[in-house]
Amino acid sequence: MQNLVTFSIHTLGCKLNFSESSDIARRLEEVGFGRSECPDFLLVNSCAVTAVAEKKVRNLVAHLHRELPDARIVVLGCYAALRPQEILKWPGVVATFGNNDKLNVIPFMQNAALPAAPPFFAAFSSSDRTRSFLKIQDGCDYHCTYCTVWKARGESRSDTIPHVLEEIRRIVSMGMKEVNLTGVNLGDFGRHDGHGFGELLEAIEAEGLEVRIRISSIEPNLLTEDIIQLAARSRIIMPHFHIPLQSPCNRVLGLMHRRYTREFFAEKVRRVKEAMPHACIAMDVIAGFPTETESEFEEGLQFLEQLPASYFHVFTYSRRPATPAAEMDGQVPPAVKKIRTNRLIELSDRKKWDFYRSQIGKVRPVLWESELKNKMMCGFTDNYVKLKTKYDASRVNLVQDIEIKEDMFDLRSE
Repeated sequence: MQNLVTFSIHTLGCKLNFSESSDIARRLEEVGFGRSECPDFLLVNSCAVTAVAEKKVRNLVAHLHRELPDARIVVLGCYAALRPQEILKWPGVVATFGNNDKLNVIPFMQNAALPAAPPFFAAFSSSDRTRSFLKIQDGCDYHCTYCTVWKARGESRSDTIPHVLEEIRRIVSMGMKEVNLTGVNLGDFGRHDGHGFGELLEAIEAEGLEVRIRISSIEPNLLTEDIIQLAARSRIIMPHFHIPLQSPCNRVLGLMHRRYTREFFAEKVRRVKEAMPHACIAMDVIAGFPTETESEFEEGLQFLEQLPASYFHVFTYSRRPATPAAEMDGQVPPAVKKIRTNRLIELSDRKKWDFYRSQIGKVRPVLWESELKNKMMCGFTDNYVKLKTKYDASRVNLVQDIEIKEDMFDLRSE
């Protein structure tokens, strides 16, 4: 095909989507497609985790069609899995592919017969010179009452340990220094074939590679003591955990169909901090879930204040069609949800600043990245403190031990 047919790819949503987009783009280039700002095909890898996310997809597709009316638009991912017939009515859209058959976009673009969808689509990102997001798991069997991702992504399934190791070796051979393990329910890795996530981490550790491994997100009930202790003694597994809480109220956790109590969650955080006092712990919290009362919110805020977490990812509850939560009585008014969201963000900002300040004077390994803004570059410590320094091209993709100073902090959101 020799670059006669061109494409561009636009990604919304989670890091999993970004890793898949990068992998699809690389595969397209390998079979002869070329990238272009005025392409024949516009690929949109979509998100549908909230109503706001769906609106962003609609707006992006409309904008792309206005800018490039002759391009053929293909929508991939979660929104495409949930509402393909709706999307096919949008101007410019010629095809949709859900999460389980994203790779079928390639033969579609080659005007070839579509193969059967594989049980697991392995992917990793390679556009960043310093770190890669490696998809090792997909789908979810948890069916939380507010979530549509399990419908869009399907049942939980995983890559194999040998293939994950092969992919990590490949990433390292490309010169990248950090691999972020990603999935919809990452801790569920290997459950269906008798191999657990902890076993995978042990196998990665045994490889002896010069690489930093991050765990993107793991459910508290799947973060085992063995995983915590392995990370504590590991040379390559970073002391950085993203553990979704979703609500600090046990009654609300029950309505959400979460699989733990806040006391269980607090104990898990305590165990991480006991094993790794310097560890960064990020959390997900949803503001304004149906029936959440003012007193429950205030009491939950006090619980979060005492929890030794480093910061929160705060989400305003979004009413998703065809979910049990959408049909619950006691929907919280938008104005109240906004107030609660802002208060959670304020608490998160304070906690993040306190965590950053606790690192002043410490010497920690930093992986410098190529971001260049105002003649500055940024990098992350092993425990995910974002630092900035004067740009120096020779330091890009280097891991250096750095004494942390307050004026080095970069507190911009990720």
